[in-house]
Amino acid sequence: MDWGLKNRLAKIIKPADGKAVMLAVDHGYFLGPTERLEVPKNTIRPLLKYCDSLMLTRGILRTSVDANFPVPVVLRVSGGTSIIGEDLSNEQITTSIKDAIRVNASALAMSIFVGGKYEHQTIVNLGKLVNEAEEYGIPVLAVTAVGKDMVRDSRYFSLACRIAAEQGAHIVKTYYCENFEEVVNSCPVPIIIAGGKKIPERDALTLAYNAIKAGAVGVDMGRNIWQSDYPVPMIKAVRSIVHGHATVDQAYDMFKNLSKESPPPKTSKPSASSKQKPSKPTKKRKKKE
Repeated sequence: MDWGLKNRLAKIIKPADGKAVMLAVDHGYFLGPTERLEVPKNTIRPLLKYCDSLMLTRGILRTSVDANFPVPVVLRVSGGTSIIGEDLSNEQITTSIKDAIRVNASALAMSIFVGGKYEHQTIVNLGKLVNEAEEYGIPVLAVTAVGKDMVRDSRYFSLACRIAAEQGAHIVKTYYCENFEEVVNSCPVPIIIAGGKKIPERDALTLAYNAIKAGAVGVDMGRNIWQSDYPVPMIKAVRSIVHGHATVDQAYDMFKNLSKESPPPKTSKPSASSKQKPSKPTKKRKKKE
């Protein structure tokens, strides 16, 4: 492994303990202004100093993140579909390596859709991205998006993660499932788990704890942090599990105690009538983090 690639990986997965807390704020690339990410800079600013790295697109990086703050960037470079489109798996590479270097990205991220209609396209795109990124010593994180007909179990995630690693991904992001140890053991590169949709804080902390215990090197959480009424206490509680070896009870007690001292966000949840909805009827979509 070249020095530059190794150094960039060390910014994401901390060498002191081999763990990582990544904050995902890339949702707008297919969801638009999703709840509590309507004004990205307001969401990101208070959380920056508590994450090890930030996963986002170049547009939000340039407009919503302070360039003077030394946070490592995991740059989302795939896209091309939206939540109201025909198929979320129809992604392409949308950001060049040169632009990734301009914004000083520490890693590149893209999705593969194993079992999706455009499975072949996304897997080949991953291989091509790794080819180009390796020339510049930039690691690639592969996100294993879930095909609509695939069950979220260890057999499917083992398949998807192994394929990503075989194509050369340096880190794989996937979802937690029962028998997660099987997924970790069959994947020769580090695994980071996705937070997924918003769930109660204790459940999200349990998810993080179980994933780390099963062998994941860290978390890439988004909605379960910044859609919480108390996002800063929540990210601190997540850090206590990932880096501090806290139990679920200890982390949840920390969250509750810090929440008492921290005012909730000024922006309240949109009412049911004000939430954005697709402009046309849509079929059931795949979940992505």
